[in-house]
Amino acid sequence: MTVLDRIPFSLDSDALAERLHVHPSTDDGAQFARLVELATDRGRPKAVYRAAYVESIEGAAVTIDGITFTSRMLAKNLASVGRVFAFVSTCGTEMDEVFDARDDILQEFWWDNIKQEVLRNATRHLNAHLESRFRLSKTAGMSPGSGDATVWPIEQQEPLFALIGDVEGAVGVRLTDSCLMIPNKTVSGVRFQAEKDFRACQVCHRQDCPGRGALFDKELWESIQHE
Repeated sequence: MTVLDRIPFSLDSDALAERLHVHPSTDDGAQFARLVELATDRGRPKAVYRAAYVESIEGAAVTIDGITFTSRMLAKNLASVGRVFAFVSTCGTEMDEVFDARDDILQEFWWDNIKQEVLRNATRHLNAHLESRFRLSKTAGMSPGSGDATVWPIEQQEPLFALIGDVEGAVGVRLTDSCLMIPNKTVSGVRFQAEKDFRACQVCHRQDCPGRGALFDKELWESIQHE
């Protein structure tokens, strides 16, 4: 298990404000700028990963270092892959410790989006680290709970965390009983070398999702229903 706990990051306050429709010259703009400054000063994004090896694939069952996952899409993506990188990246527990806006819905919304941007920095850093250290070319990834619920069920977080090791001890991220992660701006999954790009959006029917990054691929969806 490798921990990345000194991840450099920067936040573009003006770009964030524009995206969230916050006008810099207003009182809201001043409050928002203070939150960005607080996040920049106190934020500690982190990531943890473990290199692991695919041992067998039988139907929808994928066994990686002795732990079996069930997902036809995962099986399809890893059919010709030997090594994967199981990971968790997070905005960091510090973001929840330094600010609590439960009494102010607008500031809570701002802070949630700032945390998301800190997470993006952590994930970009992790991906660049993996590509550099392991000399990877093109990579793709999958996360439990992304895409339609049946693609890779969120309950598979538990074996994923077991595969990585003591995630909470390493970076402070813990699973709830419903397999959600705390801090909430955290992402987990596996990355692997791939010739073709893959995004969970390709097998997700939620067309109105604000985070959609790729069109639904009916052919790909049907291919994992009948294998």
